[in-house]
Amino acid sequence: MAKAQSVDGVDVRTMANAVRALAMDAVEKAKSGHPGMPMGMADAATVLFSQFLKFDPSQPKWPDRDRFVLSAGHGSMLLYALLHLTGYEDMTLDEIKRFRQLHSKTPGHPEYGHTEGVETTTGPLGQGIANAVGMAMAEAHLNARFGDDLVNHRTWCIAGDGCLMEGVSQEAIALAGRQKLNKLIVLWDNNSISIDGAVSLSDTTDQRARFIASGWHVLACDGLDGDDVARVLEAATKSDKPTMIDCKTVIGFGAPKKEGTAHAHGEALGAEELAAAKKALNWPYGPFEVPDNIRAAWLKVGGRGASDREAWQSRLALSPQGKEFKLTMSELTAEPAIAALALHARKMAAEKPALATRASSGAAIDAMFAACPELWGGSADLTGSNNTKPKAGADDFTPENRLGRYIRYGIREHGMCSAMNGMALHGGVIPYSGTFLCFSDYARPAIRLATLMGVRSIYVMTHDSIGLGEDGPTHQPVEHLAALRAIPHLYVLRPCDAVEAAECWQIALARNNGPSLLALSRQAVPGLRGDASVNLSAKGAYELLAAEGGASRVAIYSTGTEVSIAVKAREMLQAQGIPARVISAPCFELFDLQSDEYQDEICGDDDEIRIGIEAALGQGWMEAFGLHAFIGMTGFGASAPAKDLYEEFGITAEAVVDVAKDLLG
Repeated sequence: MAKAQSVDGVDVRTMANAVRALAMDAVEKAKSGHPGMPMGMADAATVLFSQFLKFDPSQPKWPDRDRFVLSAGHGSMLLYALLHLTGYEDMTLDEIKRFRQLHSKTPGHPEYGHTEGVETTTGPLGQGIANAVGMAMAEAHLNARFGDDLVNHRTWCIAGDGCLMEGVSQEAIALAGRQKLNKLIVLWDNNSISIDGAVSLSDTTDQRARFIASGWHVLACDGLDGDDVARVLEAATKSDKPTMIDCKTVIGFGAPKKEGTAHAHGEALGAEELAAAKKALNWPYGPFEVPDNIRAAWLKVGGRGASDREAWQSRLALSPQGKEFKLTMSELTAEPAIAALALHARKMAAEKPALATRASSGAAIDAMFAACPELWGGSADLTGSNNTKPKAGADDFTPENRLGRYIRYGIREHGMCSAMNGMALHGGVIPYSGTFLCFSDYARPAIRLATLMGVRSIYVMTHDSIGLGEDGPTHQPVEHLAALRAIPHLYVLRPCDAVEAAECWQIALARNNGPSLLALSRQAVPGLRGDASVNLSAKGAYELLAAEGGASRVAIYSTGTEVSIAVKAREMLQAQGIPARVISAPCFELFDLQSDEYQDEICGDDDEIRIGIEAALGQGWMEAFGLHAFIGMTGFGASAPAKDLYEEFGITAEAVVDVAKDLLG
């Protein structure tokens, strides 16, 4: 039976107290933060990092490292203290002292890409545990593809009471249980306290029973007893299921007046209580002071993973799959798929098929899927509607078939998108999955975090307007495009035909520093583009049809299914002697990145009337294109055939013509 091991004569409690002290001091200096969680979980985290976690601070991005996720991100000083003590180069003592200060490496909640050793951005509770599920799924898939020599690591997660209260946690643990992710281990910081007070004020769930019901192995320990923690961590590594460990802890452990209370949760201890806590913990050192022997013990912990990493590098160098593995983990992995999509776009330009854009997206997936083994698809129980499963090469990912490239997420949009973020963060896969655009509301927190982290998650969201018809206003998105476009750095891509659908997929795959969302129609649209030699969608907006018979007097801006309405309106205006042009605008965000000269070219001059048309609310349109008028939705939709709804809400070519003529006078 495993026991907690001292390091060069320094026992676990003393090493843990170094973590506690740094957390207390940093929060006290900042006069802001959450000291209680690091104080309660320091012993468990010390045993994990010193005896079980496979990592190497000298190579933080080593592909076969264990992943550690602090889902309870408010306890960020636990992670920062561990990173500092184990020797991560950028986590200096000065950075610990700058906790929660502008431009520090120690923000209030851990931020991926900002601090080495932080595997994911956490803070919104529950996201971390769902990310961890995605990471474990990616490991299982890549392990099946490349074998134990190249991919064989665990995903560890510390989650708090709040993480387990959030609904996304249930979606995540149910998915993990179904997939039997035995290399996923979650340590629950069971301290029975939330910000308002005792957890029992709001929740009496039997968490152990809940995890067991979801297919997990459940263990329990005294989270303040290093030997007990070591015992359960060792047992967890031998399970054939994902494991949840109930670590019973005391929030603010060591603080005489505040431990075990909500006062230790989200506020500095205060000078008097901090001094009393250090005395109770037998830590007679000043602010941010760690004795040399304790610091040396921690650095030895940080150095122990180098031999594992070096052995892995040797195996990689000798492996016949080494070159393929390096490509898989690189940013170049999507290039063959992008090339395949270019060929497919030219084919669509020649054929001009009349298809729903969801069908055009499905055809694009078929065209590229074989070219990019890293593509990993799925759907939230809407496979046939989203058209996300290619016709060939996409067996289901299951415990029996880890090579499968299609994931059945079930009706779990939030958990799905959060898990996708974990997959993208892990590397080696490019996740895409589908649901209805209306249900992006369920997934919005995960989408927002994907943009904040800059990870390549691709969301395929169909049934994108009132055009879905008879399902009615509960399923018809009207505010969703505007709401999604409001998320900074999210590419919202709404193609108008099969060519643009292929181009939008190219954009999403080529973007390795952020997520993309494809908004796709249920109803068919005509093929409009006859030339696909250049990816025009990459400009965000472009002139689809120029004015004829003189300088343009009317410019019609539109996206998706409404572009064909704009084309018809132009024809009607031209027939009446009014030169008009059509601008397709599949991605506002990309248009905003273009030069001022290009934007001026697309937006025309002051003598031209600019009209927008989209079957959605108009927020954002005026700012994007300087419109004089917008034709779209002003409220919710209704249950009826799509054609009737467009007429009912006045989203027609005739309406565009009438508005244009009124404005021209």
